[in-house]
Amino acid sequence: MKKIFPIYQKHSKLAYLDSAATALKPKSVIDAVCDYYSFYSANIHRGIYEISEEATKKYEEARDVVAKFIGAKSNEIVFTRGTTESINLVACGWGEINIKQGDEIILTVMEHHSNLLPWQILAKKTGAKLKYLGLKNGQLDLTELKNILTSKTKLVALTQISNVLGMENPIKELATQVKNYNSDIKILVDGAQAVAHIKVDVKDLGVDFYAFSGHKLYGPTGIGVLWARSEILDKMEPLNYGGGMIKEVSLYDSILADGVDKFEGGTPPIAEVIALAEAVKFVENLGFDFISDREEKLMSYLIEQISNIPNLKIVGQGSSLMTFVIEGVHTHDVAEILNRYGVCVRSGHHCAMPLHEILGVEATTRVSLGIYNDKDDIDNLIKGLKEVGKIFKVKLPI
Repeated sequence: MKKIFPIYQKHSKLAYLDSAATALKPKSVIDAVCDYYSFYSANIHRGIYEISEEATKKYEEARDVVAKFIGAKSNEIVFTRGTTESINLVACGWGEINIKQGDEIILTVMEHHSNLLPWQILAKKTGAKLKYLGLKNGQLDLTELKNILTSKTKLVALTQISNVLGMENPIKELATQVKNYNSDIKILVDGAQAVAHIKVDVKDLGVDFYAFSGHKLYGPTGIGVLWARSEILDKMEPLNYGGGMIKEVSLYDSILADGVDKFEGGTPPIAEVIALAEAVKFVENLGFDFISDREEKLMSYLIEQISNIPNLKIVGQGSSLMTFVIEGVHTHDVAEILNRYGVCVRSGHHCAMPLHEILGVEATTRVSLGIYNDKDDIDNLIKGLKEVGKIFKVKLPI
């Protein structure tokens, strides 16, 4: 599998275990970016000449590919810079219109800062109140939901897969509870950690907004997706105003474009959108059964190997990522020593400071899997952890 990822040509001994931060890119995705700039590098939706029309065609075909990938319609797909911008677009373009003083927004304690800060800011602007679903035995406590839903609840926003705990939240079950209580309550899902690992069908989930990033899906950086029901998008306001998102402009007034066009002002990341479609095709060609089976087997091997290391405590673990701490050793030191073995992991709070505080740890080391990982990567990780023990005199097996 490594041979289709060009980065390994230069770094043949790389053990890249940080896919939750960003995934490596297969050659087909890189080629799509290069092809755009090499062969039809023109702006879209405005040039009446061959290469502009080709760029426009591929850009809109990419929208179709992405829509199909998550069970949506093309007129419900907005291209953004990433999950963060997608959520901010909802907070500003929908939230500032619909959230008023005294209204309530429900989040979970495990949210990435990108699905926390926009709602904190919105609450401060509007006088709305934030409420939180907590954890029970390391899982989202859905029994608590009935106690915090009220007639003032306007939005529930949560991650599908935690970037710290690794487990998948029961989105469909939560959505059913929320909609049965009040069908007008909107539900937003942060799917950044989900779309590369599990099949997503937004309509089946029963939610209203779904956001994800291309770079965690083996695609380019700087491109993301917001899906929203078309009737909601029609009533939302854009974040950016300018060229390409209008019907008509006069000196003192303007009429915005219809549909998703009004949210994509200015020149969009054309190459990135086209390459995102290639990333989607790459994942679809592999198939989620293959991806899940590969990840689950490798995670089982990781658990088996890491269980032999004393003073190591697993904080969170799912099918594609694990977080842990080693007693008496700072996570940054762990990551620096692992780097000497060509092992790339993430250390810190992973943009989830409140969750780490609740868990009673300052930071964790995170190992996250991609389709390119194998047992050799795990073996190198274990070798590096043994070196951590030698340096910090933690009793590790020889």
